Amino acid sequence: MAKRDYYEVLGVGKDASADEVKRAYRRMAMKYHPDKNPDDKEAEAKFKECAEAYEVLSDPDKRRQYDQFGHEGLRGTGMHDFSRMNVEDIFSMFGLDDFFGGIFGGGRRARAGRPGGPARGYDLETNVELTLNDVAGGTEKTIEFTRQDLCAECAGSGSAKGAKPGRCATCGGRGQVARGGGFFQMVSTCPQCKGSGQIITNPCRKCKGTGRVPKKRTVAIKIPPGVHEGQGIRVSSEGEPGRNGGPRGDLYCYVRIKPHEFLQRDGNDLIAVVPISFTQAALGATIDVPSLNGTRGLKIPPGTQFGRVFRIRGQGLPDLRTRRTGDQLVQVTIETPTRLNSKQEELLREFAKTENKRVSPQAVGFFEKLKKHFGNAK
Repeated sequence: MAKRDYYEVLGVGKDASADEVKRAYRRMAMKYHPDKNPDDKEAEAKFKECAEAYEVLSDPDKRRQYDQFGHEGLRGTGMHDFSRMNVEDIFSMFGLDDFFGGIFGGGRRARAGRPGGPARGYDLETNVELTLNDVAGGTEKTIEFTRQDLCAECAGSGSAKGAKPGRCATCGGRGQVARGGGFFQMVSTCPQCKGSGQIITNPCRKCKGTGRVPKKRTVAIKIPPGVHEGQGIRVSSEGEPGRNGGPRGDLYCYVRIKPHEFLQRDGNDLIAVVPISFTQAALGATIDVPSLNGTRGLKIPPGTQFGRVFRIRGQGLPDLRTRRTGDQLVQVTIETPTRLNSKQEELLREFAKTENKRVSPQAVGFFEKLKKHFGNAK
């Protein structure tokens, strides 16, 4: 399924400022917030779509790539896979726990209990481009992408070497803050420490206290024969590192199939449209047709009609599950010559005279009906 334009998703123009993008995201996220639309899968999907759009348009580098090259320009940038991400992780990712928590009475994180324990890292997604030959035989591709990885300087702690984080004064180290009192007390994630209960007092110079730095990564992935456009291939533990000792997320490589010059895919079958001359159609011939492995001969019987389809067994693509191979279908079209020399024109006129003497009964019936119809119309 094709992705929508990110500007359209957030309802902003391409000249929108960073503040306008953020306000639009908050507005759309509030509209489709799962707490406002309980058990509504469509609203949740739109909420995640808004988060994906915001990730790109709020990042100057990603936005520049997107404006210039569209969705394809984001390949290899380590985009998060929001379709598999928990909603509460999206809150934390953009620092909006407190914003939504105050509106929806604490939000999902607050109700789920105290944050701060080990949490799995975010999944990432990228694309891999294949040819039909890659699909036919399977292949191995080298993928390059950028992900947020643990800072080597501080080992992901965010603190300068030898320093330790201090207790958050806002929440007293609990990771949550309460508003109101009595029965109607609201609890939400601490906006100061983002639920960790700790504050970086002496930040690492390399990562500026985040504990993460962008890092280029190269991995080799095996592509099985028979994959389809848009199919995701999971590469385990190649996503971002988890929090507080949690496991890494995964990398999902989505297949994009490069158009073939002569062949089109239809399931496991391949289709080729091949032009022939009217003399080849009438008299029969053996012609060369394109295939995945060069050209091959195809016998055209005399009297072949426009649009006839010939089937070449076992020359298609393998099924991903059964490994059974599809067929190649060759449809012929008949080209009418546009330029004739005098000799060719003379021969055709002689042929036309012969043809007029042998008009088929079906043709006679058609022209008789035609004359009758227009004669009655007068």
